[in-house]
Amino acid sequence: MKFDMHCHTKEGSLDGKVPIEEFAGILRGKGFDGMLVSDHDSYKGYRVWKKVREEGRDKGFVVLKGVEYDTIDAGHILVIMPETVKLKILELRGLPVQFLIDIVHKNGGILGPAHPCGEKYLSITNTRKHRNQLAVMDKFDFLEGFNACETPESNAGALAIAEQYGKPVFGGSDAHREDCIGLGFTEFRGEIRCESDLIRLVKERGRAVCTCGGEYYPYTTKQKIGAANNLLVDGFWFYNHLGSMMRYRKRIRELRKYYIRIK
Repeated sequence: MKFDMHCHTKEGSLDGKVPIEEFAGILRGKGFDGMLVSDHDSYKGYRVWKKVREEGRDKGFVVLKGVEYDTIDAGHILVIMPETVKLKILELRGLPVQFLIDIVHKNGGILGPAHPCGEKYLSITNTRKHRNQLAVMDKFDFLEGFNACETPESNAGALAIAEQYGKPVFGGSDAHREDCIGLGFTEFRGEIRCESDLIRLVKERGRAVCTCGGEYYPYTTKQKIGAANNLLVDGFWFYNHLGSMMRYRKRIRELRKYYIRIK
């Protein structure tokens, strides 16, 4: 089955431009079987799809619920939880990666770094504490090995890390705009109809579960504005830390509920 495993929707990401129903329709027209919704710290896009499915407009297309979580110390992490699990903490960015790994695994989910060799602050190998963060690489379940909005060098670095640690590699478009949708793909060796199917396949088959690839998107912001992109990246660092601080109390409350529940 062919999936785009990195998708941002208009409903769930501030920088997303394509509504989820339209997004799914474009992928279906390109021969895809499904997609992973990976909005930034939000499940809003997926909640809209649930209504589409309930109204019978899904046309058999598989949409998996995921999130691209902004950690405070390891960049962006793709998280996929079983369909029966709902954790509000995953919509409150700013957790340290060690906490995120613990919460996801104890609730039966899987996770892995998005664009692990990409921009500073956004990618696990380019955070200020990257040496320490590489120490947790063996705890991840997969890596993003092809991202259509990254460079060949970035993706090659990700594949090298996946080979070193023996991890499966996912591929996705990281699309925020229509012309990028479906440029990255993952082909899974097995049937996937829900999140639990994907989680089971990854745990059972490891690196043999899938292959990934695609073509590169030529109109990324970095390509358009060149060196000025560094200002945007630095701006994101401040935005992420400010957002993390604003959600601190809510995050602590949710963490207390979580750890009390599992004791």
